[in-house]
Amino acid sequence: MSGLKIAAILLIVAGTLGLAYGGFRYTQATHHATIGPMEMTVTEHRTVNIPIWAGVGAIVVGTVLLLTSKKSTA
Repeated sequence: MSGLKIAAILLIVAGTLGLAYGGFRYTQATHHATIGPMEMTVTEHRTVNIPIWAGVGAIVVGTVLLLTSKKSTA
């Protein structure tokens, strides 16, 4: 399996996941303070939204790469 086929499959999977979930959340520690024996940490929840056009575009590009890699090896 060539690197081009692997990249094409990864693009298709990533595009499908992007369409299915629409984004992801992560937690980021933003401030950390130590005052004597006390410690304080502030965490923020961030959300990254994945646009629909990006998911569809990844699927289309992955499909085109997969089809062109099949034609060039045949």
